[in-house]
Amino acid sequence: MLIPRKLFLTKGVGRHKDKLQSFELALRDAGIQHANIVEVSSIVPPNCELISTNDGIKQVKPGEITFCVLARNETNEANRLIAASVGLALPKDRSSYGYLSEYHSYGESAKKAGEYAEDLAATMLATTLGIEFDADKAWDEKKQVFRMSGKIVKTKSVTQTARGKEGMWTTVVAAAVFIME
Repeated sequence: MLIPRKLFLTKGVGRHKDKLQSFELALRDAGIQHANIVEVSSIVPPNCELISTNDGIKQVKPGEITFCVLARNETNEANRLIAASVGLALPKDRSSYGYLSEYHSYGESAKKAGEYAEDLAATMLATTLGIEFDADKAWDEKKQVFRMSGKIVKTKSVTQTARGKEGMWTTVVAAAVFIME
């Protein structure tokens, strides 16, 4: 059974005249270029520990099959603002599972994209925990309801934004990377 024991969040940006090389440089900036990345969906396993980016990168071995939730966005348009964000929501009861979300946007600040990704993850978790809330409310209001329920203990996001440059591909990535141990 493959159940991750740890996870970390990371982000990066890359620019190059070639689209693929731009993606590679974004992975390098995120510190995960040496892994064979396999994208997975949105579940944080029960009792999975959130660790720092630096500690996580040190644990990924070159060539290792590495599972992650990856948000990726790219442009070759000069001055176009792009964002990639991953949101995280963990339940208070760590024997239950949490959620991750990936979000990609154009023209949004890192703060706005990050809040949206965090809101997505927290909303998915809240619906599985039976927390009643108004889905049309702003993230700040929902966050208060979620925290006051006592069922959601942590939400956060990692976001990378960048503006496109003339004659170059610009790629942004944000990732929640799982460590198997």
